[in-house]
Amino acid sequence: MDEEKVILVNENDEELGTMPKMEAHEKAVLHRAFSVFIMNEKGETMLQQRAADKYHSPLLWTNTCCSHQRLGESNLQAGKRRLFEEMGFETELKELFSFVYKAPFDNGLTEHELDHVMIGYFENEPTINTDEVANWKWQKPDAIKADIASSPEKYTEWFKIIFERFYDHIN
Repeated sequence: MDEEKVILVNENDEELGTMPKMEAHEKAVLHRAFSVFIMNEKGETMLQQRAADKYHSPLLWTNTCCSHQRLGESNLQAGKRRLFEEMGFETELKELFSFVYKAPFDNGLTEHELDHVMIGYFENEPTINTDEVANWKWQKPDAIKADIASSPEKYTEWFKIIFERFYDHIN
């Protein structure tokens, strides 16, 4: 199987080509990505705990799902695809905003992404893909914000950056 490629972009989200995902993370090259936040009627956000064998940030808590768009795939199509692959359900998504961030990891890799942040709503339990997800939970945004402040080591680097913007957007 070919290694997954990411779409290289400039800060205006204009496509510049593709690069293998690992190479882009090794070289910290700006590429297109997305982050999905699922909420329920109680105002809780669905978090996932990354699987233990992920190549970076294993067992850390993060947003409902995130990944990279494929060539020819819209942001919303990509978000729906990955939500189903990781969390096992489908729902409508809406793009809230996008922004550029850079987050280095302890293993020498760096996320440098133009991230499209999306929101959707779901009321049931997910059917998680255990190759991708170790666990999941519903949590109120205020509780997430407080927990990130007191225990930042439990969360992915990108989630800590994205959550601040998401929190400001929903409040």
